[in-house]
Amino acid sequence: MTVQNEFTTHDAEILPTSPLVEFWNDTLAPKFVKYRHVLEGGLSRHSETVMPLLEIARGDHVLDVGCGFGDTAIAMANRVGPEGRVVGVDCCDAFLDIACNRPERRFAPNVRFESGDAERGLGVAQYDFVFSRFGTMFFSNPVAGLRSMRNALKPGGRMAHIVWRGRKDNPWLIAAGDIVRRYLPAPGADARTCGPGPFSMADEDTTRAQMVAAGFTDIAFQRIDAKVQVGRDIDDAVNFQLAVGPAGETYREAGAEGVARRAEIMLALSELFEGVQAREGGLWMDSSSWLITARAPR
Repeated sequence: MTVQNEFTTHDAEILPTSPLVEFWNDTLAPKFVKYRHVLEGGLSRHSETVMPLLEIARGDHVLDVGCGFGDTAIAMANRVGPEGRVVGVDCCDAFLDIACNRPERRFAPNVRFESGDAERGLGVAQYDFVFSRFGTMFFSNPVAGLRSMRNALKPGGRMAHIVWRGRKDNPWLIAAGDIVRRYLPAPGADARTCGPGPFSMADEDTTRAQMVAAGFTDIAFQRIDAKVQVGRDIDDAVNFQLAVGPAGETYREAGAEGVARRAEIMLALSELFEGVQAREGGLWMDSSSWLITARAPR
């Protein structure tokens, strides 16, 4: 699939691809696609809770930043109706391939998907509403990425993004990571990572300061608690944790040492998930996020 990029300026086109974007495409995207059933099926509990709360009106022009597999963009396209439009932007081509070919997209002709790096610009004063689900935590420069989102809004436009709250509130990620760290060393300072990490915007004061620096006003935080799916069964949950998140990062960076100790790590993780109650076709654990809303100045 050839994905056009309406967000990249002429100057940005001559710049090399960001190493972080390369890492997402080359290393992380295949893992996320493999476990799409966990990521989309589980994380959707947060967006399903949040979607009715969003200030999206019929006829709005909406931008979905870090749209991933496209489910939130299509949901918002249904909200804005045929008079509105939605653009989903992501830096991962594999995600966009799936988004563009979702069967339900046939019923949302007012949505399109584009390739873009949010930190390098998302246009100027084009949208009434900008949204991101679990994408802004991975900005290598949070203020730059948030400012790009604010610049994309028309004066007085609204934004909302969902980010994970603290580690203690998200055992679905942290419990497995803690177990893996018993067997393997923490990634070094030169480790290739997904960016600042899933909890980089967990602290309300820090994130509020970043949003103020990016130019937003009327900033508000609302806690969202939800169960998230961590796998269809124990084996699926174990392999998912060793592919993505803190546990997956530790395992990946350990290289040969991780491979050598995989069997005993898998046994320890299996014991963790044996204590998780199965329901609704999978294993579900507690999670907690922030819904952060704000406006662009008028």
